[in-house]
Amino acid sequence: MASWLERLRAQFTCNETKSEVSKPETGLVDLGSQQENRAILALDENDNTFMIGAQGFGDLPFDRSRFDRQQVMEDCLEAWRFNPLARRIIELTTQYVTGGGMTISAQDPQADAFINAFWRHPLNRMDLKLADFSDELARTGNLFLMLSSDASGMSFVRIVPSSDVISIRSRANDVEQELSYTLRTEPGEAAKVFPAWKAGMPAQSQNKVCILHYAVNRPAGAQWGEPDLAPVLRWLARYSAWLEDRVRLNHFRNTFLYVVKARFGSESARRTRQLQLASQPPSAGSILVCDESEEWSVLSPKLEALDASTDGLAIKKMIAAGVGLPLHFLAEPESSTKTTAESAGHPTYRRFEERQRALCWMLEDLLQVVLQRRAAFDTSLKADTAVFVRGGDIYAKDNLELAKAGQEMASMAISMHEKGFIDAPEALRLIYRFVGEKVPEKLNS
Repeated sequence: MASWLERLRAQFTCNETKSEVSKPETGLVDLGSQQENRAILALDENDNTFMIGAQGFGDLPFDRSRFDRQQVMEDCLEAWRFNPLARRIIELTTQYVTGGGMTISAQDPQADAFINAFWRHPLNRMDLKLADFSDELARTGNLFLMLSSDASGMSFVRIVPSSDVISIRSRANDVEQELSYTLRTEPGEAAKVFPAWKAGMPAQSQNKVCILHYAVNRPAGAQWGEPDLAPVLRWLARYSAWLEDRVRLNHFRNTFLYVVKARFGSESARRTRQLQLASQPPSAGSILVCDESEEWSVLSPKLEALDASTDGLAIKKMIAAGVGLPLHFLAEPESSTKTTAESAGHPTYRRFEERQRALCWMLEDLLQVVLQRRAAFDTSLKADTAVFVRGGDIYAKDNLELAKAGQEMASMAISMHEKGFIDAPEALRLIYRFVGEKVPEKLNS
């Protein structure tokens, strides 16, 4: 834990150094100016300035450098392991995104039976891996899935730790068309390179091991995603340091010192009196009697708890804003009214819905690949059939609101149908849309 805090503090010092260097007098930032380059080269080389301006070979300009990316991933994992607040942030995302489970289906009955067999296979157990998928996405911003197949074309999926992926090779003119992935190996071993899945691969290569890559929080033009905890790592470290200091102060709040004031004829007399009191200090609850020549007082720590609580709340607000969670999700109720709490939760539910849609799309893409790998062995299987993945409800109160809206819309649609304004399929479409359900394909045809 101490190493994680020290690294973040060193990174903060490095950032402050860079900001001081890049302040031109005109107020405009010119990264290519000779004056700035000279200022950077004039800095003393240490742990804080060694990586300024460094860029790994092959790294894209919108991606973090390889060293920085690996360090952020390690810090996020360490924070998740040891920081209760970081663990709770990741858990909240996973609980809302995958807590309700996922339902899978396919239009073709044969394909539907196969993907359900893949989903429930003892070597896959996808229902249990959904939480791992969500955790990995939140901790690292990336999800690398390795696929392998047996002799019958059944695929098996495993999560590759994002920190073990050293580099991603993509087409020169399109970073989104990834070709292969290089994994970390032990010293002395040859580099392990696995191909990316490509649609339309030859049948003889369908059963080979391949990797699928998905990312969230990815800037445009970048290959790698960003962890959810990356913007708040520094504030998590500061909150931990602040809380640890407060715990130490509260631990010693009952510790006090006696101060004895008296007139002594010499330094030896003062020292003799101090040694006498130190050898027989007054115990708790005892009665102390002294003459008027001595004055006793007590020194105790001043905690200033009110000011400290305000500081802690300010740091926690920064953490909550960085991860998109209201404070009452992090055991810090801002208001005693239920309306305020519900209003603060709506943006968070939208964020969870967005992450759930992204994860559902990833699972649909994974199942499509699984079907294509199976189709190389079973030509009767329709590999291009549509696959659907649906997540559970994010917000339970929406069900009541949708039910009321659907009931009112149903009565209105039936009335419009009876008057001849709309036909029966159109009435059903309106009802489905107002209850938040997907319109069946047979109604769209």
